[in-house]
Amino acid sequence: MSNVLFDIPGPRARVRYRLFAVLGVVVVLALVAYVVYRFYDSGQFAGRKWEWLQYAQVQTDLANALLATLEAFALGAVLALVFGALFAAGRLSDRAWLRGVSTAVVEFFRAIPLLILMFLFFYGGPAIGISMSPFLAVVLGLTLYNGSVLAEVFRAGILALPKGQQEAAYALGMRKTQVMFLVLIPQAVRSMLPTIVSQLVVLLKDTALGFLVTYQELLYYARFIGSQGLFGRPIVSSTIVVAAMYITLCLLLTALAHFLERRQRRSKKRLDVDRKVGEAALEAEVV
Repeated sequence: MSNVLFDIPGPRARVRYRLFAVLGVVVVLALVAYVVYRFYDSGQFAGRKWEWLQYAQVQTDLANALLATLEAFALGAVLALVFGALFAAGRLSDRAWLRGVSTAVVEFFRAIPLLILMFLFFYGGPAIGISMSPFLAVVLGLTLYNGSVLAEVFRAGILALPKGQQEAAYALGMRKTQVMFLVLIPQAVRSMLPTIVSQLVVLLKDTALGFLVTYQELLYYARFIGSQGLFGRPIVSSTIVVAAMYITLCLLLTALAHFLERRQRRSKKRLDVDRKVGEAALEAEVV
């Protein structure tokens, strides 16, 4: 059988699942409470550990680090989406050589860890006479790795579309490139939007690896502040602040995805209503 039927849980199973859920929540809350207690017991919540936030220069530098993170994310996300769309189209091409090249590129960069890509661009480039800034090394690494993953996401979304979409476009006289970029990929993006946003969230968090190639983003600045003896080496407090900023950015990105998804649903419902009204009017004219 290609499909497996799912049995609806009975009363005892639902009680058991709820019990497991409650136990899981209790365990997680207990772990969080223990970590918070250890921070409190070791003096990590003392005022001296947090007074660095009161300095105007620190606030300015923190804002600049946030801006650097957003710049790397924005450029990397745009280039990764373009890279993914192009190589997804290449993997679905009718030309065997183009499919082969696209498959090799996607599988190659998807198999290499992102940190190694950044190291190769920043530290390995000068060995062959190519010097790169930390920003360029981070953006290239984010583009190639996440773009390869997005290429597979786009390809799966395109293959999941009904064959009638492609056949109708060909019937209108559209070429293969037009069908791919004007018909198939836009629909694949809409259908795979949650997966695409999840990968963009991963891309946003991966910008933190830039501190290893001296890119002055949020984690780099948190490490710098945490090593300052003037503020009592507040490594924990600076890490908490930066983590809160990353969490906020990820939540905003997810909220944007939900907004676009709701807007898409409303547009689809409006089109369905307009189509039904048009069909009703046509039937009335025929009668």
